[in-house]
Amino acid sequence: MSNKERANKWLEIVDEDLSVAEVLYKTGHWLYVGFMCHQAIEKTLKAYWCVCRDDDPPYIHDHERIAKGCGIYTKMNEEQKDFLEGIKRMNIEARYQEVKDAVARSLNRENTERILETTKQLHAWILQKLQEKSTSL
Repeated sequence: MSNKERANKWLEIVDEDLSVAEVLYKTGHWLYVGFMCHQAIEKTLKAYWCVCRDDDPPYIHDHERIAKGCGIYTKMNEEQKDFLEGIKRMNIEARYQEVKDAVARSLNRENTERILETTKQLHAWILQKLQEKSTSL
């Protein structure tokens, strides 16, 4: 499988994650919107990894480590880096219920909308960088 095919497999999943996040937003499930946004950014970064490197991305959920490993982190502005740091807490899949509850209490319609919109913007930016990288190979 080519690097581009590997990247496209990740991106197909991202489209579904973002669609699910939209539905969850409309139904007021703020915590799970954040989780799906976390997943979408992680998979978008892993797609970028596949275009840049011949090995598979690591089985980790740390956006910063993935971004650094594929070289895109140094291209990010401070807002993007801050977003990666902030969305880290949305990885709730294996968290204790008390942690999930604390994260859930910190979310509302407005800040969840910001998370969703920023996720879409960062996703689009990474896709642009991915396209640039693909055409230069």
